[in-house]
Amino acid sequence: MVRYNPAEIEAKWAKKWEKEKAWEVDLEKAQKPYYNLMMFPYPSAEGLHVGNVYAFTGADIHGRFRRMQGFDVFEPMGFDSFGIHSENFALKKGTHPKEQTAKNITNFTQQLKTLGALFDWSRAVTTSEPEYYKWTQWLFLQLYKAGLAYKAKAPVDWCPSCKTVLADEQVIHGKCERCDTQIVQKELEQWFFAITKYAERLLKNLETIDWSERTKIAQRNWIGRSEGALLKFEIRSTKSEQYIEVFTTRPDTLFGATYMVLAPEHELVGKLKDSIENWGEVEKYINGAKQKNELERTELEKEKTGVELKGIKAVNPANKQEIPVYAADYVFASYGTGAVMAVPAHDERDFEFAKKYNLPIMQVICGDYPEQTCPALKEAYTGPGNLVGSGKFDGMDSEEAKAKIVEFAKGKLTTTYHLRDWLISRQRYWGPPIPIIYCRRCWEIRNSKFEIRNFKEGIDYIFINGKEHIIVPVPEKDLPVELLYVENFRPEGSGKSPLANVPEFVNTTCPQCGGAAQRETDVSDTFLDSSWYYLRYPSVGFRNSKFEIRNSKQIQNTKSKTVELPWNTEITGKWLPVDMYIGGQEHAVLHLLYARFITMALYDMGFIAFEEPFQKFRAHGLITKDGAKMSKSKGNVVSPDEFVAKYGADAVRCYLMFTGPFSEGGDWSDKGIVGVSRFFNRVWDFLQHEGKNLQSGEGLEQLRHKTIKKVTEDLEQLHYNTVVAGLMEYFNAFSGNSTVSLQDAETLLLLLAPLAPHLTEELWEQLGKEGSCHNKQWPSYDVDKIQEETFRLVFQVNGKPRDVVEVETGISEEGAKKAALGSEKVQKWLAGKEPKRIVVVPGKLVNIVV
Repeated sequence: MVRYNPAEIEAKWAKKWEKEKAWEVDLEKAQKPYYNLMMFPYPSAEGLHVGNVYAFTGADIHGRFRRMQGFDVFEPMGFDSFGIHSENFALKKGTHPKEQTAKNITNFTQQLKTLGALFDWSRAVTTSEPEYYKWTQWLFLQLYKAGLAYKAKAPVDWCPSCKTVLADEQVIHGKCERCDTQIVQKELEQWFFAITKYAERLLKNLETIDWSERTKIAQRNWIGRSEGALLKFEIRSTKSEQYIEVFTTRPDTLFGATYMVLAPEHELVGKLKDSIENWGEVEKYINGAKQKNELERTELEKEKTGVELKGIKAVNPANKQEIPVYAADYVFASYGTGAVMAVPAHDERDFEFAKKYNLPIMQVICGDYPEQTCPALKEAYTGPGNLVGSGKFDGMDSEEAKAKIVEFAKGKLTTTYHLRDWLISRQRYWGPPIPIIYCRRCWEIRNSKFEIRNFKEGIDYIFINGKEHIIVPVPEKDLPVELLYVENFRPEGSGKSPLANVPEFVNTTCPQCGGAAQRETDVSDTFLDSSWYYLRYPSVGFRNSKFEIRNSKQIQNTKSKTVELPWNTEITGKWLPVDMYIGGQEHAVLHLLYARFITMALYDMGFIAFEEPFQKFRAHGLITKDGAKMSKSKGNVVSPDEFVAKYGADAVRCYLMFTGPFSEGGDWSDKGIVGVSRFFNRVWDFLQHEGKNLQSGEGLEQLRHKTIKKVTEDLEQLHYNTVVAGLMEYFNAFSGNSTVSLQDAETLLLLLAPLAPHLTEELWEQLGKEGSCHNKQWPSYDVDKIQEETFRLVFQVNGKPRDVVEVETGISEEGAKKAALGSEKVQKWLAGKEPKRIVVVPGKLVNIVV
């Protein structure tokens, strides 16, 4: 008997599938398109680890399952190769990212090809290749033309280790999500995308897409919709009077506002400098706040600090009383309006601050107590109730009072969001150069014609060496702006990209006036590369389409009548949006949110016909090692190579799926894979020994149909661990059973095929079956054949089980009652009493009530 040799078998079928281009789909002729997508990897290490394999295998099983159900499954693969991950790895290895990334991709590709997945390599994309990032730059230009990309000076999160700014979403608990370094605040001029313009749509559409609920919850929380009011407070000083707007979700507490708090970085603080009597003290506090990250400024356990702006007062618009103004680091200029009306009686943070600085605490909400019995506060009361100390609104319900007080104070009801605009500038080397040019001569020409504009959301000029330069987008015909090979690419931490030190890159000719100009030297965030890659995959190898511009309101600042698109519109219309996307929950408010925003923007521009990129998304869990998260610092990262070589890729695939629910993950054990390997050897040995002797017939008909039903339902829900368990249980019935039929064995192989593609293909061939098992129709089950002849019926007396008996399936309600009353155990508990009523739950129980 030939022994099971996974290395030999897997090499045989991998070679055959590649030669036959078995997994390449004719995208034009496909009758039932199904786009099955998984998150492409960062090639920022020397190879894959088992966590990567876990994610890819789970997605591939789904694709193979759908393929056997008759769909034309397109399952592409590529590499998210630009960005800090890859650059940092090159720095660690002492190599150049261009060469190191190419080397990593070669190794990743080799590993991926051993997994037996449906990957269509003919349509692979690599984000660091010019033919790809040309279109990433094109995307930036479209957003700029549509008024969705702007440059502005703003306080930003800076990673001292990565030496670059980070988007808000890339800061986790005050640390860089890449290197875990504490971030600091800097004020820099950066490029942003106006994702906040889409906040409400991004929130609303979550109700219509079929995504993992935890992912939708994460996005809802990050978008952070708050309904409230904008109230205008007068700011008085010895030299001026001005106004500031404050956002609050509790306008019903306005009469209780006893002080105001400004963010230390609020522009008004600087404007009031000459009027602030203790400016030296205030300036010192501001500088201290700049050295803290967001987590340090907002920790609930941290004692709140602040400094009074002496000589400055705010006027409460409700009662016209002057209140002191403080600067405190728990308020941020980028949240709301950067100003807070403090109501210590009804806000825990304000209460703590007021106690520390001996500020008035005025109760204006009285819970459910009538005014005359309202007890004194020992802590902040944050709930609803009746108003007190609120003038003509006393006694009114707080919810009812909100709108009336806003009207009284001449404010306005509004909605705000936690979401902030997407900061896309990076002061690193390994990324797509932002396609913008700065021209002094254009400034001089346009200034002479009085055409200079200043946008609220940004600027169309910047200062370079103290002189204004017009922002000029690179013409699309000149894309890509290629990333030059720079020997010294190490970031300096100066706030500028290494490209700023390369004159041949920086110095260029203005495409508008022909004068000397300078290029933008920042590169774009790697998440821009991945925000649209799913759109590119199907169109690789097809001619790009032309798009005629018809709506100038959607695409501003362009004289072109047509735009070349990065995709073929017919192919895109046929295959998109993505049918199933499987990936990590850690990208819930990063990649997944950005991809949705970019898709909506492209939809509004008329470039695509859908506004949500992924019809269905499922988040997978994490694989740990001996109970701990895998990390290089812990030295517990597991490479799949050793285990693939010893046990085979099929065993690695199946074991990973067996470790736990796919949505939750599991724990890798080096010894655990032995059990799956033993299962495969048993299947192999059985079919080697019995395969040629198997005959057609009923065999294990009922169990076979039950297993088909269970496996099918579990695969639909991505419950892969129970699929493996169910197949093991099914095969256990083969042992020593002379009734096993050819149909039983064929069903086993077909059900196992999505999980173990090489083994099942080999055994299918050995059974003498024609063609590939992966091209066969998914087995179906007959409901009538999974019915048991009998079932266990529970008898209860007054809701407590008293007997269980075997009865025929399909027993009538009267028959069930008769059987219950005929039970000796039931009669014992009835003790001669007549039942008041008898409740029958068909197929489960009979409850006798006495």
